[in-house]
Amino acid sequence: MPQNFLSTPIEYLNGVGPQRAKLLRTELGIDTYGDLANLFPNRYVDKTKYYKINQLIDGNTQVQVIGKIISIKTVPTGKLSRLVATFIDDTGKMELVWFRGQKYFKDNLKLNQPYVVFGKVQRYGATFSMAHPDMELLKDHQSRAQQAMAPIYPSTETLAKRKITNVYMVKLMRSLYSEIHNSFIETLSEEVLSGYSLMGKNQAMKEVHFPSTARHLQAARYRLKFEELFFIQMELLLKNKVRKSKIKGYPFQEVGDNFLDFYNNHLPFELTGAQKRVVKEIRADMGTGAHMNRLLQGDVGSGKTIVAVLTCLLAIDNGFQACIMAPTEILAQQHYAGVAELLEKTDLSVGLLTGSVKTKERRELHERLEDGSLHILIGTHALIEDKVKYKNLGVAIVDEQHRFGVAQRAKLWKKNELPPHVLVMTATPIPRTLAMSVYGDLDVSVIDELPPGRKEIKTVHRYDKNRLGVFKFIRDEITKGRQVYVVYPLIEESEKLDYKDLQDGYESIVREFPLPDYKVSIVHGKMKPEDKDWEMDRFVKGETQIMVATTVIEVGVNVPNASVMVIESAERFGLSQLHQLRGRVGRGADQSFCILMTGFKLSKEARTRMETMVRTTDGFEIAEVDLKLRGPGDLMGTRQSGIMNLRMADLVKDQQILAIAREAASKVLKEDPAIQLDKNQPIKRVMAYLQSKKGFWKYIS
Repeated sequence: MPQNFLSTPIEYLNGVGPQRAKLLRTELGIDTYGDLANLFPNRYVDKTKYYKINQLIDGNTQVQVIGKIISIKTVPTGKLSRLVATFIDDTGKMELVWFRGQKYFKDNLKLNQPYVVFGKVQRYGATFSMAHPDMELLKDHQSRAQQAMAPIYPSTETLAKRKITNVYMVKLMRSLYSEIHNSFIETLSEEVLSGYSLMGKNQAMKEVHFPSTARHLQAARYRLKFEELFFIQMELLLKNKVRKSKIKGYPFQEVGDNFLDFYNNHLPFELTGAQKRVVKEIRADMGTGAHMNRLLQGDVGSGKTIVAVLTCLLAIDNGFQACIMAPTEILAQQHYAGVAELLEKTDLSVGLLTGSVKTKERRELHERLEDGSLHILIGTHALIEDKVKYKNLGVAIVDEQHRFGVAQRAKLWKKNELPPHVLVMTATPIPRTLAMSVYGDLDVSVIDELPPGRKEIKTVHRYDKNRLGVFKFIRDEITKGRQVYVVYPLIEESEKLDYKDLQDGYESIVREFPLPDYKVSIVHGKMKPEDKDWEMDRFVKGETQIMVATTVIEVGVNVPNASVMVIESAERFGLSQLHQLRGRVGRGADQSFCILMTGFKLSKEARTRMETMVRTTDGFEIAEVDLKLRGPGDLMGTRQSGIMNLRMADLVKDQQILAIAREAASKVLKEDPAIQLDKNQPIKRVMAYLQSKKGFWKYIS
């Protein structure tokens, strides 16, 4: 790490001290001068403009007003109270209000002294009010030049209670920058700086806190965002390169009898162009002798299973076994049924291993796996238990891998002398920016077209008041011989409520669709596995027409005859989950429908989700909207969470910068794979530090 005064503990900065240092550490993670320098403003406001009270409008906007306090009083509000100051200028009066820190303000505010107050104004009746304003005496305010774009820094409720205001943070930053004097180390090469017209590090750091012009601020923010994304891409590209050059894999150079016989004689349908392209990419990967680590993205129903089977056949033709690991028993059973059916006319052996497989069957599976007579093993995380030993595992296919932990995936690598090739499949479309950032160390294949003959699922949004019409529609579809899902949300925090919703819904469905004309199944997480399987089996066989369920049917149930998906309380589901649920229908030749049921009162986000689902069935478009609504952290869960801890860049808003930063990183590595050239030494220093796992922001501090 660079040894300079940016490593100085924050308590030594003028205006901090031990108590405030403790607060800054716990609330904002600021330990050192460098940490403070890298606390970037959330936004900027024009502090050169002042409003008169009679110019204020009710828009919850932030304004700056010069005036004086003429009175202060405590106003009781139930068990609590608020401090209210009457603030006037030569055009009228308004109120300043404090709910916290009342004693401090009551003791320290000066009557009839000119103040500058800054904050959000709201109208209550005929009076404007500003709660917890930033304020300082006019003479202090005038003692320094005001910025056209004054920074507003991140804060917390605790900091506000302890009088660590934005005014204080700005003073602190001024104190810091009076000492810094170009102490930041340049992290990018001259070639990258000039090639992408980037501002230098020291200037960018100063301009982002104290912008001299709007243009300079924009350039500073661009440079810092670029830098952050550039080093993420350098890490991911290097990781990919190291894996390909140093981690050996088994070379599958033979395309043999099993693959060719299945492809030419047993394929149930013609592969789409996208499926053919993906199979070629996988064949090329596994033929090199380098280890394959590929992500296969494909929307619900796009045909990932057939690609998985062909990948397994490549391994078998080269003398190896294959396994397919799924996150749930239901999905594992679904894969097993699908793969076994596809391969039933071949001489290949397929096995299923889950937690519910009986001891005797399990023992037989283990024996066949070890002697090599079992070619493909499908199952849950039971596949990676220590006692499961393969004769020669060559490829591991992991479905919905974001639901497996890092340690679980790592166990797969140890199932042979060299790690088996890995194909990760997901039916959750990942926006391009996330694929480049979170999965940037993997090679990515995309199946972006549906098999021919698939009809687009018609999606409608209906309110509770339309329920009778929905019931009539369900009856009409059942009369045509179709089957129907009715899905209720399951949210862990309110399990009792959810269970009640499900039971109430089930009872209302049974009343509306009575025996003997209609039969209804019910499936939920509290049922015993054997009861759940029995109910699902009845629906799969067509013995029941309606399946009332929680989201346990989100993945894994394939019933081509089911043509209607009714999602109750659809506003309680995320976009990705709604899209997954919709994908349970539309698997046969009949026109399918998805009905989103909600109450009339919807949040803005919920309305956007409903409108998006009705407008499109394109999983990638839905994923982009989901990313904008939820942000990358929520969307990806905990996988590589460090990549999501961006201080300046935003994966939603800065997609173009991300693409440019990745291009720049690729250029550097193409010309200088080991980062050894003199001109790239600034980049090499950062990369060496990153690989010591201490973090980028600690380095540049």
